[in-house]
Amino acid sequence: MALNQQEIQNLNKQFKGISPEEIISWAIQHGKTPVVTTNFRPYEVAILHATTKVDNSIPVIWCDTGYNTPQTYKHAEELISRLELNIKLYVPKQTSAHRDAVMGIPHIDDPKHAIFTEQVKLEPFRRAMEEHRPDVWFTNLRKGQTAHRDSLDVLSLSKDGVLKVSPFYHWSDTQLDAYLQKHGLPNEHKYFDPTKVLENRECGLHT
Repeated sequence: MALNQQEIQNLNKQFKGISPEEIISWAIQHGKTPVVTTNFRPYEVAILHATTKVDNSIPVIWCDTGYNTPQTYKHAEELISRLELNIKLYVPKQTSAHRDAVMGIPHIDDPKHAIFTEQVKLEPFRRAMEEHRPDVWFTNLRKGQTAHRDSLDVLSLSKDGVLKVSPFYHWSDTQLDAYLQKHGLPNEHKYFDPTKVLENRECGLHT
């Protein structure tokens, strides 16, 4: 799906007040190779539930850093089973045990932190995108998460020109809580991302 910035701006205006399901349906109808990416962080269940309601065969890309909490791994397994996700798992080429022995998790001010992020998140993500070559990329980005994400909208273009679709972009935590309650969906808050550490910090996937 090839859209220019003006077309994207016009569509974003049209999508205000439209339900996530309608946005997802539009994107799937106009795209050829859609994917969803997830890390099973808090509220990710919303995008997974909404997209698979429209198309339960859509590939769900999970780049597992190897450093998730036990609660996140259990949450992931529950959602994979319950929503019958078409999960596509990508992991770093080096085990976390090996990396822990030679590097550990560097502090965000340590030059090695960039190497760590490349190994556990960016390289597996690039590998996933190269294999799937999506033209539509569903994410659960939301306004207010980071300064960079505040500059986006429901539709935006990735640095590689893939159309990113964030159906819940304008939703608050309160609205998502109501969505989860309505559909009887579990959430998970004991989440840790070693590449970000700080909640308002980007890891590099969306910049």
